[in-house]
Amino acid sequence: MTAIATPVRSFGERGPIARSYRRYLGRASLTMFAVVMISAFLLPLLYMVTTAFQQPNQATTPGAPPWPAVAQTAVYQGQSYPVYAVPIDGTTRNLILIEKSRESSVVVDPSDAAAKPFVWQGRWRTLQQAWVFAPLIDNFTVAWNQLDFPRLLRNTVAISLLSTLGAVISSTLVAYGFARFRFPARNTMFVILIATIILPFQVTLLPTYVLFTWLGWNGTWLPLIIPHFFANAYNVFLLRQYFMSIPRELDEAAMIDGAGPFRILRSIIVPQSIAAITAVCLFHFFFAWNDFFVPLLYLASKPDLQPLSIAIQQYNALYSTQPTLIQASALMTMAVPLVVFVLAQRAFMRGVVVTGIEK
Repeated sequence: MTAIATPVRSFGERGPIARSYRRYLGRASLTMFAVVMISAFLLPLLYMVTTAFQQPNQATTPGAPPWPAVAQTAVYQGQSYPVYAVPIDGTTRNLILIEKSRESSVVVDPSDAAAKPFVWQGRWRTLQQAWVFAPLIDNFTVAWNQLDFPRLLRNTVAISLLSTLGAVISSTLVAYGFARFRFPARNTMFVILIATIILPFQVTLLPTYVLFTWLGWNGTWLPLIIPHFFANAYNVFLLRQYFMSIPRELDEAAMIDGAGPFRILRSIIVPQSIAAITAVCLFHFFFAWNDFFVPLLYLASKPDLQPLSIAIQQYNALYSTQPTLIQASALMTMAVPLVVFVLAQRAFMRGVVVTGIEK
């Protein structure tokens, strides 16, 4: 008997077209979800940027657009007039209202110098005023001078860099010890260290405040910097896991050549871990830059030593009715972290590539 071949189903539940359609639908859904999530995160930033360049009273002006703009005006016969969007013959034209009345108004085209005024039939109060794009840079100048931004920026950069330096050095040393050395109760000590992550900040707040006050550190930068030289459980965990992925054969080869523990750390572990160390630097720098409560606790009586986080909060309280100045100050505060992130991101990606090649 002759076998009859069964045709391939193309439109069934298991056909190739159906599978392709499901894959396409899944990718489209995932892409749409990603776009929605990214938009949700970027909308506040977009609001900040647009508001920072707006005119002082634009947010409270009826009919004002969300982007930085000023009401358009034009000069006619030596006098300035507002420009309105006037509907004429199914189109909208920007015209000057020379004479306003209830049912009709006299208008003229400001873009045509030879144009003559004509009568437009309609109620002028229903018209929308024309706006032109006009970003205002003075908001940044005013906020810069009122905040004494250079002093605050200097304080914030100093605190962030010094505390980041301490966190990276101490966390690298502790993580190196847990990853490479064998000593009694090593795993138990590591578990205890990781358990401190779930310890609420409020539990240690009072004891540390009493200790730092007894040491005479209140009103100085020392409580904001010195504690970070004693490692951090998050950073230690991240670095320790990364160090453990580096082959021990590299350490053994270096020991045969006479390298000690610190030489191995400096010449092998650290170069192989640029990506992880860069991530720790980023995480801690952003944390120190945005930290508000601890600087407020210890520097409340020292305005000259306060960072940007405290000054911005006080500025928001003073100028709560001027969102343009508030957003301009916030945007300036974000400038340095954004630059640091871009530069560190390049080093981070380069570290990932180099580490992958060497491994």
